[in-house]
Amino acid sequence: MHATITGVSWRDWIRTVEVEPSLYGADFSRLGAQVEVLLRAGARVFHYDVGDGHFIPPVTTGPIVLKWISPLIRREGGVVDCHLMVDNPAHQFAEFREAGADSVTVHYEVCPNLPEVVAQAREQGLAVGLAFNPETTVEQAASAALKGEVDLVLCMSIHPGYSGQAFMPEALGRIRTLRDLLPDGIPIQVDGGVGPDNIRDLHDAGASLFVAATSIFGREDLPRAYRRLVQDLA
Repeated sequence: MHATITGVSWRDWIRTVEVEPSLYGADFSRLGAQVEVLLRAGARVFHYDVGDGHFIPPVTTGPIVLKWISPLIRREGGVVDCHLMVDNPAHQFAEFREAGADSVTVHYEVCPNLPEVVAQAREQGLAVGLAFNPETTVEQAASAALKGEVDLVLCMSIHPGYSGQAFMPEALGRIRTLRDLLPDGIPIQVDGGVGPDNIRDLHDAGASLFVAATSIFGREDLPRAYRRLVQDLA
């Protein structure tokens, strides 16, 4: 059974497809203003990356920043999708839920007991996704996702850790295989190097959730950059 959060779930959040601005790429001196303009442009789901300096090299933002920005997102009907690139994600579920997270995505590589981790997240009222790195096989990730009854599967198209990396083209084939292995009710998310040059191909391969950092926040006109990605999916 898929989790619900305040009466909604990923099935309710997704408007067929979603382009998710990744706040890791934002200018944190203008974070609130940038979120506001993207909300007005139509963004609904915001991706929030968390790194612990162990599972990935950089230490990124944590619940303190999220607690400040999540009310702005929720006030406009948006949701917060937290990608926990950490060694022990379950220890942080309660803190991120309190800070305003709606969904958490954990990594296959650190969750050998995924059903237990999923149960702990749902005890906090969180939806749960499963991410897997380029080194993990699609078959391993799909099998774990089905066993854990997760709400989405995230295919990394870069090595996690740093924004601005080049897209790994082999991710297209991995997504096609993943789509064949998963039921239609589990959406596929893709994160890493997503932009105008590949977003349509990623959609055609089977993805419906597209995390975009540099291709939005690396542009001067954020609403225009966001809308271009959305239009490329039309």
